[in-house]
Amino acid sequence: MSEKIVHPPLTVINLAAEGAASTEPYRNVVINRVNESCLRLATFEVEYRWHFHPDSDELFIVIDGTLEIDLVGEPRRKLQVWDMITIPAGVVHRTRARGRTVNLTFEHLDAATTFVSDPA
Repeated sequence: MSEKIVHPPLTVINLAAEGAASTEPYRNVVINRVNESCLRLATFEVEYRWHFHPDSDELFIVIDGTLEIDLVGEPRRKLQVWDMITIPAGVVHRTRARGRTVNLTFEHLDAATTFVSDPA
């Protein structure tokens, strides 16, 4: 079952306004679809759970704030505004906001997410 896509094709979308309008502690929505993938906009102030996507890479671009990404057995990655990173499919990770962060994420539409209780 597909997630709701917020905006249809051929719609001009101001991503800064979309990010600024979010007041929830965690919001992650599909803004638009591109072929078999999607663009997500996530705004959050929390730590997300350990997880991985078995069938999709996940590309993050920070557009506001600071995002930290923890990886099992790897140093923590710290992303600032306009930094990006791709997490390959199958890599266990979690995201953490330092303050409020706004991110764009590209991944397969309806990518499976598998949560991990103890990544060690």
